[in-house]
Amino acid sequence: MPGTDPRESAAIINGELDFAHLVELPARGMGADMVGRMATILVDMPMDAGAWGYRLSGRRSAVARRAADFLSADLDAVEELWDAAGFIGTGRPFKIQVCGPFTFAASAELANGHKILRDKGAWSDVIASATEGIGVLAAETERRLGARVVVQLDEPSIGSVIDGTVRPLTRFDTIAAIPVAEVADALGELVAGVGRPLILHDCGGPRWDLIRLLPGVALSCDVSSWTDGSSIDLDGAGALIDGGGVLMAGLVSTTAPASAGNDTSRAELVASAAARIIDRIGLNRSVLRDNVVITPTCGLAGAGAGWARSAASIAAKAGELLTDFDAL
Repeated sequence: MPGTDPRESAAIINGELDFAHLVELPARGMGADMVGRMATILVDMPMDAGAWGYRLSGRRSAVARRAADFLSADLDAVEELWDAAGFIGTGRPFKIQVCGPFTFAASAELANGHKILRDKGAWSDVIASATEGIGVLAAETERRLGARVVVQLDEPSIGSVIDGTVRPLTRFDTIAAIPVAEVADALGELVAGVGRPLILHDCGGPRWDLIRLLPGVALSCDVSSWTDGSSIDLDGAGALIDGGGVLMAGLVSTTAPASAGNDTSRAELVASAAARIIDRIGLNRSVLRDNVVITPTCGLAGAGAGWARSAASIAAKAGELLTDFDAL
């Protein structure tokens, strides 16, 4: 979300959405972005600021304490809202999103300056540490809210990890590709260890070779081009949904459109776009109600405060329309 006030953003999220989520406000600076947040979630892997971002450290740093303070403030904000609204203990669904372990390993550095991803032992440690840390955060969220927690892994670099195109320290210091089966095995261990419903978000485009190996994991991605998209994406989404999986369909723009319109009319267009995708796949429109969730195409940190609220409203209204799929 845009801005720096967790209470303001939490009020928008929890006011507009039935399926609310923990706020992330990267505009607050170091420690507030998704890599910095993951640095405070990891267990027994202290991080500090490096020359180019985050780096493994021998002790807990000021940056890690700053990230922990941000996370605590964000949890406090939603707990206060839920308490005032009478939601605590009702078992409402609530999403926490964290930087995926492979994107983290492709972004953060070892003490020697190399990417964590370069060292299999190091990134394996990240998987284990993330599994434990995400479990702790999920349990804390459940304790505070009495919610049913869903975990989202943000993995924008997962394609580069599999293809071996992660940028190394120098051009002579290449980072080998990690086979998709190995990535799937590692993520599968994390899913089992976290023990909660899990969504894999990839704003770089879905990797169907990976999704096929992660049964039971929902997929979140930008589907806004799929009405005229390739058969690869349509076939992949069809297999996911036909197998009972959930598609978090990114159809709401992350920036305000130039054309005129209100939230209701835009929601109708979004719901209709979702219906056209399902029609192109060739599935019954009833899956719109049971297997499709409308979302923005990616994060809203670059949006203005007004559009962030509108985007949430449009997603919620479009989702309601999906229950009346015959009218779409």
